[in-house]
Amino acid sequence: MDKSMPKKSWPPVTPYLTVDAVIRTTDGLVLIKRKNPPHGWALPGGFVDVGETVEEAVVREAEEETGLKIYNLQLVGVYSDPGRDPRFHTVSVVYGAEAEGSPIGSDDASEAVAFPDDRLPDDIVFDHRRIIEDFLRMEANLRDNPPV
Repeated sequence: MDKSMPKKSWPPVTPYLTVDAVIRTTDGLVLIKRKNPPHGWALPGGFVDVGETVEEAVVREAEEETGLKIYNLQLVGVYSDPGRDPRFHTVSVVYGAEAEGSPIGSDDASEAVAFPDDRLPDDIVFDHRRIIEDFLRMEANLRDNPPV
């Protein structure tokens, strides 16, 4: 056995699994103002509970933080940069979704607002601006190249 290799532990130490939702309403994209550090605007989301699928988690987190029931989930991507969250290593499964109505901040969100695509706030935390940009490119690609 190579002595330079670290010993494996059980259970393994792994990143925290999270979900985020890019929610499209008729008024724009929904962001929440975080109550807890890091402060700023973020996509609604949170940790996946044991026994829960990532799809169930994103629906639950979106409703808890915005009051919106989301539908038409589309996978945007998996974001795993170890520095994406300044608190600890997280891996987020991100879904685009649609919702009707106006968001209301609740749970970990002091506010929830639907922003027009061209009027997003400057203080977006984590890697959520990159995620939003990826989502907007995905939307444009689907609009320009609809499925047959």
